[in-house]
Amino acid sequence: IYDLTANTGWVNVGTDHDTAAFAVESIRRWWHGQGRAAYPRATRLLITADAGGSNGYRTRAWKLELAQLAAETGLTITVCHLPPGTSKWNKIEHRLFSHITMNWRGRPLTSHEVIVQSIAATTTRTGLRVRAELDTNTYPTGVRIKDAEMAALPLTRHAFQGAWNYALHPQPSPAIPAARAPQTPDPEWNQALLSDPALTGMTRRQLNDLTETLAPDGDIRRGRPPRLAFPDQVLATVLHLRAALAAEPLAVLFGTSRTAMHRTLLKNRRLLDAHGITIPPATTPPTALAALQARVQAQTSEDNKIKTMC
Repeated sequence: IYDLTANTGWVNVGTDHDTAAFAVESIRRWWHGQGRAAYPRATRLLITADAGGSNGYRTRAWKLELAQLAAETGLTITVCHLPPGTSKWNKIEHRLFSHITMNWRGRPLTSHEVIVQSIAATTTRTGLRVRAELDTNTYPTGVRIKDAEMAALPLTRHAFQGAWNYALHPQPSPAIPAARAPQTPDPEWNQALLSDPALTGMTRRQLNDLTETLAPDGDIRRGRPPRLAFPDQVLATVLHLRAALAAEPLAVLFGTSRTAMHRTLLKNRRLLDAHGITIPPATTPPTALAALQARVQAQTSEDNKIKTMC
């Protein structure tokens, strides 16, 4: 881990597998051992990462582990992945690891202790300082993350290249991941709950006015009819921005595909920007989110049962 601002490095030397859990544990150790003391008032953490490996943008476990870290620390964790094939653009290569390799060049790395000592002894004329420690924890491979767990993550994708750029928001630990702490689905689920003012931050009349404002530019049909009516598209976008609901759970709640929901959110966020309209995020997670999470879990479990039966 390389701190761009402080010009300091933190290296977690593992003795087991390089998994997503190990990658996030390394960030956790940096935060508790160095980051928190250096930035005591921090509320956000920006991570620039490669596109593959244990911290790749396609790795589900990476996102789930980061969500747990966000819940533990109270930090909003934003991740920006370098595009595939461009890992050498990462400044960690030029400002940290290159100096580490030069420092231990020609020295036999006969043990983990020698590796830790060699890394920690790395310095440069520009003031680089490196701290290293040994991590003897075990990190099993082959861990599978279910669709319901991914849908429950408090993840917001950016409008630009949302697969590579996204944020994990802090929420109480029991909600992350929701699939590991199952909640009893609400038998009285009502679709109208989605437009509850407690969730949207606006009255239903205000929501209707917003829909009418965006409709001339947004309710345009080309080719096949859209899967969602335009009012539902606007409502989904409001929930996305207000309650930090990602495309995956929204797709379950509105009965559409994840790809279609991604496109809907991208289109409507651009519409809002064009009209100068801002949907501020909720300062605290609305209590009604629990019912939505339960609905996502119940629906996902039911869909999986149907797939298994088929």
